Amino acid sequence: MSDRPRERAICLYVTDFSETSQVAHFLARASGVVHALAKGSKRPKSATGGPLDLLEEGEMVFIPSRREGMATLVEFAPATYHVPLRKRAGALNAALYMAEITHMLLAESDPHPPAFDLLSAALARLDKSDAPIQAVLAYFQWRLLRQVGLLGEMDGCIACGKALSGEPLSREAVSRERFFFSSREGGFLCSTCRPEGGDRQVVPPAALAGIAALAAMDRRQPASLAEPAAAAVNDLLAYHLSYQLGKTPRMLRHIRPARPGPSSI
Repeated sequence: MSDRPRERAICLYVTDFSETSQVAHFLARASGVVHALAKGSKRPKSATGGPLDLLEEGEMVFIPSRREGMATLVEFAPATYHVPLRKRAGALNAALYMAEITHMLLAESDPHPPAFDLLSAALARLDKSDAPIQAVLAYFQWRLLRQVGLLGEMDGCIACGKALSGEPLSREAVSRERFFFSSREGGFLCSTCRPEGGDRQVVPPAALAGIAALAAMDRRQPASLAEPAAAAVNDLLAYHLSYQLGKTPRMLRHIRPARPGPSSI
């Protein structure tokens, strides 16, 4: 690795360090999460062109940390500020939630190029005025949890193997069998195998329909993810994420849809 890597990065978190400097946490495509001290970043003529802000995406140059210290940001040249999504509260809240859970799920200096690509693509989609916010968010959570190994197969009961109807997650199964989700067990449980207490969530039909659509997308099959189904999936995946991490993302309460309507990715 170069002593001064240059790579694409997205700002996940930023806070003031002093009157003129900031501490920023970036998701760098090749290096993973990088905690960096941006000296003098709040000055107009700094190497960052001014104060760093959340969700900025561009090219960074940094000096990697030694041992457990912070890296030093040498330069950051934003290519996009994602201005369009910042003008719509729903899109902005979804983007901030995605940045927060990415920061929560990825360890420092653990490269995850697919996670970077996933976040970059999701932010670009939210920049579009017609973006189905809940669907974009559901796909992002689904793929990110899979990439970090916190979401296994979702095609039926993990205890007895009973699939939802004849095919995994077929839509006809939604009204035939009541399923539960256990974060501790890592998947669905049917009515027979459900735990008697503790960690379990009834999976509503809308969530099953949404997961069916996401599973079809994973198989590169045509699928449509309606906003009500996507919202139900987001609730389920956010519950799972919170249980696994032992804490709830701060932005979670801001991503609930006000008036969900039919739409698709």
